[in-house]
Amino acid sequence: MTADATTPARAASPLLGLLPPTRPTHVLDVGANPVDGDPPYRAMLEAGLCRVTGFEPQPEALAELLARKGPYETYLPDALGDGAAHTLFIAAASGMTSLFRPDPRRLGLFNGFEEWGRVVAEVPVVTRRLDEVDGVEPFDLLKIDVQGAELMVFQGGRRKLAEAVAVHTEVSFVPLYEGQPVFGDVDRELRGQGFVPHAFAAVKRWPIAPVVFGGDFRLARHQLLEADVVYVRDFGRPEEMTDGQLSRLALLAHHVYDSTDLAYHCLRQLTARGVARPGAANAYLAALG
Repeated sequence: MTADATTPARAASPLLGLLPPTRPTHVLDVGANPVDGDPPYRAMLEAGLCRVTGFEPQPEALAELLARKGPYETYLPDALGDGAAHTLFIAAASGMTSLFRPDPRRLGLFNGFEEWGRVVAEVPVVTRRLDEVDGVEPFDLLKIDVQGAELMVFQGGRRKLAEAVAVHTEVSFVPLYEGQPVFGDVDRELRGQGFVPHAFAAVKRWPIAPVVFGGDFRLARHQLLEADVVYVRDFGRPEEMTDGQLSRLALLAHHVYDSTDLAYHCLRQLTARGVARPGAANAYLAALG
């Protein structure tokens, strides 16, 4: 395959010689604001093993993404949601801007959040349902962080999500916004779409105000606030996945989440179908050393 502006020039991977041919892995990043540092797929992107389409409605964050993007990255200004008109509540901390109004009573429960969630502007926006966004080609990993609107995006993207094999989403255990869906709501929707939990990529605990531990107002004990949860297509039902989905799930499992066991499972399924050579799964483990 010849590389061009949309086809990554692939670096070495222990999986590529073992998997059947498949299209390049495509990541959809909804709420691509780089406020939290590098995205989980960064190493895969830099190795030329995927391409990215990102959505970011905040002009300053979008400008930063466009200024530093590479040849396999595309960023769009759309606000994804349920297709209705909403208000975008611009918060003092960029990472807390949301389609949901910050709840001052809830914010006041946790050190720092009362100021970070302070609304500095209200901007009318018309959201777009993911299923209705033209030009978004089939994607494999949906990485999403939209401060409470994740469920809205999942419900508005059921058709396109049927092709995906992984979802990396932020979930909230304690809502910080008015009417914000919480973990149980998101979990129910994604399970209904054929995904199962795979990993906690990050767990955020936070001290309940006004207690400060060790002089650091961010240092927490036990109170859960948010987490990044990785869901994958139900690998217990491999018959419901195509060869391409199994292949791209193996690539994501290995390169993004260091999930050797999941990648091995996918290779075994592909071997059983006769589309990966005999011994491919064991060859993969041997290549890891």
